[in-house]
Amino acid sequence: MKELRLHHHAELTPPAEGTVPVTAAAGPGGELLVMWTSREDADVLHGRTAGPVSMRITAYAPHLTATVPVDGWSLAFPHLQPMPDGGVLLVAARCRRRDGVAERNAAIYDADGRRLRRGVLGDGIADVQTTSEGDVWVGYFDEGVYGNHGWGEADGPEPVGSAGLVRFTAELDVAWRYPYDGDLGAISDCYALNVTGPDAWAYYYTDFPVVRVRDGVTTGWPTQVGGARALVVAGRRIALVGGYGNDRDRVVILDRPGFTARHPARLAMPGGRRVPRTATILGRGEELHVVVGTNWFKWSAT
Repeated sequence: MKELRLHHHAELTPPAEGTVPVTAAAGPGGELLVMWTSREDADVLHGRTAGPVSMRITAYAPHLTATVPVDGWSLAFPHLQPMPDGGVLLVAARCRRRDGVAERNAAIYDADGRRLRRGVLGDGIADVQTTSEGDVWVGYFDEGVYGNHGWGEADGPEPVGSAGLVRFTAELDVAWRYPYDGDLGAISDCYALNVTGPDAWAYYYTDFPVVRVRDGVTTGWPTQVGGARALVVAGRRIALVGGYGNDRDRVVILDRPGFTARHPARLAMPGGRRVPRTATILGRGEELHVVVGTNWFKWSAT
């Protein structure tokens, strides 16, 4: 099988001694954001937190360009994205609803780390991507679509993520929800999201179509590719990265019109070895970002 080799883009410099990376995210301008905290707090953020955590959010393009200090975050499994004017958005993947009250699992901080606003983006969040204008696109996995943690009960509201894909404003208010499409089916689990310019692209279970949202209008194409976890968009070409089991580093390139699939390839490290299972793999625009420890790699679909 053909190899598509990553190239080393940058070494991620920690913002302070003793800090370790917790998670990373690609921004709309090709920048990479990384969350850093102490090793003890990093372990806490991968479970249900019991107390506040201090962290630093850094931006790289490709070298360190900015650091935002954040104190008092107390929710696990965080997503992060850049906001205009150097701010950052933090969103917890889980959101409990108790006694009619939902956790505010999203917060926006300015460039100095001051919290500007909080909001409820719902439970079961698989991915978050912002635009350069500050719009917030959120894809949900199945528990966010069908309900859990107090959402979707008979006497309560439907889950925030019941549509599977939702766009929020910079004020964290719902602006658009994915409509049910009889041909492509509803979203049960948003496997991959790619927000590039004004467009949002999604790839989802159960039938795994690729869908483009432009000015609120959806256009979709069926695929025969299941289980991919990242989506890269380059002109008339789409790359679906990942899959079930041993296909975790598979790359299938689809060409329009019709998104005809080429023979699958394998994503590989610069020296040819397999991408580690622990790697963070992110699709944004025409680039695939892969983070392994403190090393940032890229591959372009162009």
